[in-house]
Amino acid sequence: MTATPSDPANHQANAPIPFKVQIIPVTPLQQNCSLIFDEKSKEAVFVDPGGDVEQLEAALKHFGLKLTKIWLTHGHLDHAGAAQALKESWNVAIEGPHEDDQWLLDDIERQGAKYGITDGRNTRSDRYLSDGDTLEFAGHTFGIVHCPGHTPGHVVIYNKEAKLAFVGDVIFHGSIGRTDFPRGNHQDLLDSITKKLWPLGNDMRFVPGHGQMSTFGQERLTNGFVADSVLAKR
Repeated sequence: MTATPSDPANHQANAPIPFKVQIIPVTPLQQNCSLIFDEKSKEAVFVDPGGDVEQLEAALKHFGLKLTKIWLTHGHLDHAGAAQALKESWNVAIEGPHEDDQWLLDDIERQGAKYGITDGRNTRSDRYLSDGDTLEFAGHTFGIVHCPGHTPGHVVIYNKEAKLAFVGDVIFHGSIGRTDFPRGNHQDLLDSITKKLWPLGNDMRFVPGHGQMSTFGQERLTNGFVADSVLAKR
């Protein structure tokens, strides 16, 4: 899906997205890898390239793009499995996640063996990310919030101008990330959502790691795990 004026990712007529977003489901787990690109400069970034390198390379070729960065929200196989191959192919840096997820990036190949995914490769971040950091590409600035819970080093990447966030596996349309994996923590996840994501605004639309897009405002109303009415009863 490309973010255009008629698409969900470009939801405000008065705030057009200053870049394009193509969502590319990858791996048997159908993880939403996002290709962000600038139409003028043809610079591009992959957010969470989890696998299917040939498919991702084909997308770059289709739009005539040059990959300049790789951004990772966390270290799970389906989000980071193709990062090393793309890094070597394009000689670009991997930025993110938080340093507390490096142990997962070191474990991608073993993770793949568990799911029968053989093309993922262990990798290392060139730049760890923390609360308040920024990312840049083609003159566009993205903010960072550290959101542990699903994994200890999970980060969310967002752009204020476009009111668009890439949330990995922190929150989904109608659900939240799993916390039964090693080093997951349910309370940390709830705190990340309510204390780090909700302040970004109800009109912030997000691309989750799996499934369809939504807004933080919609999830505050209807999400059975973190809606305001649900949390008020805790």
